[in-house]
Amino acid sequence: MRNFSKKILIAGLFFYLPFNAIAWGVLGHRIVGEIAESYLTSDAKKEVIRILGTESIAMASNWSDFIKSDSTFDYLSPWHYLNLKGGLTYKEVQTFLKTDTSVNAYTRMNFLARQLKNKQLTKEMKAFYLKLLIHIVGDIHQPLHVGRPDDQGGNRIMVLWFNSPSNMHQVWDSRLIDFQQLSYTEYTQAINHTTKAQRMLWQKQPISEWMWESYQIAEKIYSDVLPDEKLGYNYNFKYIQILERQLLKGGVHLAGLLNEIFKVRGKG
Repeated sequence: MRNFSKKILIAGLFFYLPFNAIAWGVLGHRIVGEIAESYLTSDAKKEVIRILGTESIAMASNWSDFIKSDSTFDYLSPWHYLNLKGGLTYKEVQTFLKTDTSVNAYTRMNFLARQLKNKQLTKEMKAFYLKLLIHIVGDIHQPLHVGRPDDQGGNRIMVLWFNSPSNMHQVWDSRLIDFQQLSYTEYTQAINHTTKAQRMLWQKQPISEWMWESYQIAEKIYSDVLPDEKLGYNYNFKYIQILERQLLKGGVHLAGLLNEIFKVRGKG
C-alpha cells in the first residue's frame, strides 16, 4: 500500500499534455542526423543503408513531423516530448523514469530501440521505427521538449524574436538556428568537433541522463524570460553555444544508440 501511494505521489509531479511539438525544425533535425551519420560503426552504417536505402539519416530525420499532415498518425503526437513540472530534483526525475509506463518520448525511445533489435521485424516496420527513433532522439535534445505542461513546453510563452511575434518553443525549435543562416551541412561542419574520449563519455550516458540534461537547460530557459519579452542579439549570444552543444550531443547520442542497436552480437 505504501508503494502504491508513493507511485501516486510521484505521478502527481508529472503531466502529459498534447501540443503541436516540432523540435529543432527541419534544419536542426538534419544537423543531428548528419552528425550521427559521421559516427556510425561499419555494422550500423550497413544496417541503416539496408533499411533506409539511399535516404540518409539527415533526410529521414524529419519524416515524423511531415506525417503529421495525416490524421492516421495522430497517435504518435505524445511520442515527441516528455513534459515535467518545474523545480524537480535529479532523484525525483530519475525515480519517475524508472517506473514510467506512460506514452512519451522516454518510453517510446526505449520501445523503439528494443523493437529495432528484433530480427523478425519486417523491413517496412524497421524503416518506420528507425525514422521515428532518429526523430525523437533529436526532439528530446531540444530542451523545451522536456519542458513544463502548464505552458505546453514554452508554446504559451509569447515573446518577440527581434520584432516578430513568436513563442519560446518556436525560438528554440527554429528561430535561433535559422538566425545563423547556414545550411545543415555547413552547420554540421561548423560544430561537429569532438574527441574520441568525449564521444565515449557521452555515449555511455543512459537515455534518462539525456532527459535530465535537457530538463536542466529548460529550467534555465524558463528562469530567464518574461512574457512578451523582446529577444534578439543578446539572447542569441547568450544561448547559441548551449543550443549547438545540444545539437552536437543529439548527434553523438543518436550514433551511439544506433551503434548499440545494430551491433553484430558476438563481435567486438
